[in-house]
Amino acid sequence: MDKRNKMQAEKHLTGTLILSVFTAVLGFFQYGYSLGVINAPQKVIEAHYRRVLGITPLDRYAPNASEEDGTSTMAPWFGTEGTLAPLDDSAEDLATSSHILTMYWSLSVSVFAIGGMVSSFTVGWIGDRLGRVKAMLVVNVLSITGNLLMGLSKFGPSHILIIAGRAVTGLYCGLSSGLVPMYVSEVSPTALRGALGTLHQLAIVTGILISQVLGLDFLLGNDEMWPLLLGLSGVAALLQFFLLLLCPESPRYLYIKLGKVEEAKKSLKRLRGNCDPMKEIAEMEKEKQEAASEKKVSIKQLFTSSKYRQAVVVALMVQISQQFSGINAIFYYSTNIFERAGVGQPVYATIGVGVVNTIFTVISVFLVEKAGRRSLFLAGLMGMLVSTVAMTVGLLLLKQFAWMSYVSMVAIFLFVIFFEVGPGPIPWFIVAELFSQGPRPAAIAVAGFCNWTCNFIVGMCFQYLTDLCGPYVFVIFAALLLVFFLFAYFRVPETKGKSFEEIAAAFRRKKLPAKTMTELQDLRRSEQA
Repeated sequence: MDKRNKMQAEKHLTGTLILSVFTAVLGFFQYGYSLGVINAPQKVIEAHYRRVLGITPLDRYAPNASEEDGTSTMAPWFGTEGTLAPLDDSAEDLATSSHILTMYWSLSVSVFAIGGMVSSFTVGWIGDRLGRVKAMLVVNVLSITGNLLMGLSKFGPSHILIIAGRAVTGLYCGLSSGLVPMYVSEVSPTALRGALGTLHQLAIVTGILISQVLGLDFLLGNDEMWPLLLGLSGVAALLQFFLLLLCPESPRYLYIKLGKVEEAKKSLKRLRGNCDPMKEIAEMEKEKQEAASEKKVSIKQLFTSSKYRQAVVVALMVQISQQFSGINAIFYYSTNIFERAGVGQPVYATIGVGVVNTIFTVISVFLVEKAGRRSLFLAGLMGMLVSTVAMTVGLLLLKQFAWMSYVSMVAIFLFVIFFEVGPGPIPWFIVAELFSQGPRPAAIAVAGFCNWTCNFIVGMCFQYLTDLCGPYVFVIFAALLLVFFLFAYFRVPETKGKSFEEIAAAFRRKKLPAKTMTELQDLRRSEQA
């Protein structure tokens, strides 16, 4: 950004704009909090599930189990000294109880993503029907309701209330994950759109980190306070609800969707201060004409037209690679993973993951603009692959070498770092770069649904996979990461600084005519001037 653009950006950074963006990204803070909050108190909540469901404590079967927290110290991955020794019932009863508990816990974790899957397709409809601000106001009711269910879960059938609460919260997060970027991009001035557009990812990792800190045993992650821990993001929902009453509606929505010119001007004046709104109004008029000239593409047309086929495959694969890389297995179950890896204070290690995640999210904002999308995506996938292999080796050799616990811990930290370098942030905005105005809404809806679906599969299946595969579970993710790396290397184009025409030509594996290339380059230079 040159000096002139920097001064212009500072001029446009008004108090109303800051309030509006901050209020909107509180939705992503709640998303991040919901991702991380279920991690630290796992053992405490599982013990409560056992009492509610009448599941026999494991100490009846193993002499080194603990009745206090309802967990066994047998460490099933590594086969330490404790062995099953049923006292009254058969080993089959233990297996049945274990499976019931695993089912309820996996559902408690993953049902959050089901809500996101269901609601992700309705983002465009509710945003256009109610407007950006009113839509965020209405969907906040879902967040408040979901958090109340979880906060009161100790006073009823806790497993049912937690599952219902996380499902309703997931509905909110699925809608919010579409409405928030839509609103932020539309209220931001051009010079600040990129910087403000990355704040949602920072809000996510901040929410994860705060949930992990509050999940410490001496704070809220104990037998008395865990319902408050689960429902605490309802405070952010209430704050967002009341702050939204102070936020102006998107001027682009008012002008382009509703044709309300005067209201759009008033909204712009609130957001920009004393700046003349006519320049942006002219830009909106041009955008309105372009949108009218390009026919909107349906989801069915997106899949049936050969024109979009390759871009759709790439868009879906980058979303699948983000989730099936194993990152949410780390976010959902990292405390359990650290414990099984022999780490003395697994909860603090989990908080360390959150801190690293936050730091490298900030760093990635600058890296994405310096390096290309494709190169960062490839580097991230390869780094995660190497980290996964190191994690597996550390878990396998832990019995022979105690210091291997440090190898596993470092591997997990590196895994998170490489994720935030590329596979974390890039899939969300590269989809918008792969498609023009007509097919873009349908492509974003499909990509969001794909992401939430994969999120659910990982959350639901990971606990079962660990029981089945033991320390070899991360070999599955290593194999998938290799497949994703090869796909990205051969099929994902570089989108940095390229127009839609250039990206489409890259899919066809041929260059645009030299004259067209020169015109596009001249156009970009004139836009940057």
